[in-house]
Amino acid sequence: MPGQRSDERDARREQAKREERAERILDAAASLILRWGYNKTTLDDIARQARVARGTIYLHWKTREELLMALISRERLKVGEEIRQRMESDPASKTLRGLLKISMLAVMKNPLMRAVLSRNTEMLGKLANQEFAQSSFTESIAAYKQFLEMLRAQGAVGTDLDLYEQTYILGAIWLGFFTANAWLPEEFQFSDEAIAELLAETAQRVLAPPQARSDAEDRSATQTILSQYVDREIHNMRKMYEEYQS
Repeated sequence: MPGQRSDERDARREQAKREERAERILDAAASLILRWGYNKTTLDDIARQARVARGTIYLHWKTREELLMALISRERLKVGEEIRQRMESDPASKTLRGLLKISMLAVMKNPLMRAVLSRNTEMLGKLANQEFAQSSFTESIAAYKQFLEMLRAQGAVGTDLDLYEQTYILGAIWLGFFTANAWLPEEFQFSDEAIAELLAETAQRVLAPPQARSDAEDRSATQTILSQYVDREIHNMRKMYEEYQS
């Protein structure tokens, strides 16, 4: 009926307006937190930057902490989508080595995700060490375990080590390469590209099976597993982001 269709159009317009406003607020929060840090960024600052009333922010999030968690979940989704785009444009990335490299680069290019993983208290304040930071890494470790389990079944990862040992190794390699520049002297500083390359090479050497499989069907199956894994992670990231938006 005409009246019903009109109500549906109005509802869609209102939803689109709400989503655009939420994105604008998150963009403002990201800009200010990167400039001043979370502790020095107030809701008044964010509202002024986003050109909304402070009360408007409460239509989306009840607290400043909830707003930050929504922002982090959005940035995680951005990283996931960038990884998928790189996989689609570069078939060479659909390997264990390739996926680890592009994943590392995608995270390192995103200042907020970089701050979360390195627990940067200067940027994120006390929230860097609170539960949401820990839960973010716990989710990543669970994803690593599932990821390795699928690759073990396909023969793309060795089985000489226990699954939990491999998960520990992958997590340790990731964190080690991610934070090493903060501790090493200047002569050992490397670019993001070089760090990602070294991480991928290290993980490949440690986790790959003793004898590489060259059969085209095996390679295709591995590529499918990697693509499915990334798609599933993006789905979970989007679901979490939508929950923070509701």
